[in-house]
Amino acid sequence: MTDQPELPGRERTQEATVVNLHEYRQNRDPVPVTFHRRELDAILRIYGRMVGEGEWKDYAIDHLRDRAVFSIFKRSGEMPLYRIEKNPKLAGKQGAYCVLNTHGMILKRGHELPQVLKVFDKILKLID
Repeated sequence: MTDQPELPGRERTQEATVVNLHEYRQNRDPVPVTFHRRELDAILRIYGRMVGEGEWKDYAIDHLRDRAVFSIFKRSGEMPLYRIEKNPKLAGKQGAYCVLNTHGMILKRGHELPQVLKVFDKILKLID
C-alpha cells in the first residue's frame, strides 16, 4: 500500500534484478582495518607509561580502508609526535607494523607489534 494512487493502465509488477557478483564485490565498501584487542593493549600500555611520565597527553585512532593508525600527541591541537600504523598489505614484505615520527620518517618496522614498540623503550646512559 502506498500514498500515491496507481496510474490507470499500469499494474504493479515485481521486477527481478540480476546483479553480477564480481562487480558487486568490487563496488562494495571494504571493511576498514582495525587494531585487535591485544594490539591495543600493547599500545595503550606504552601510552599509559608515557602519560605517567608527562611526555604524551592525547591520542587518536583512525581505522581506514588500507590501514589502522594510532596517533600520539603532546598537545591535542598539534601534529602527532608518533604514529603507530598497521598495514596488512605489507605483512608479507616489510612487516605490517611501523612507527613513524612527526615528519613521516619510519623509526621502526616489523612483523610483530611488540618488537616494533621497543622503539619507545628508554635506554639508560651512564653520566660521568
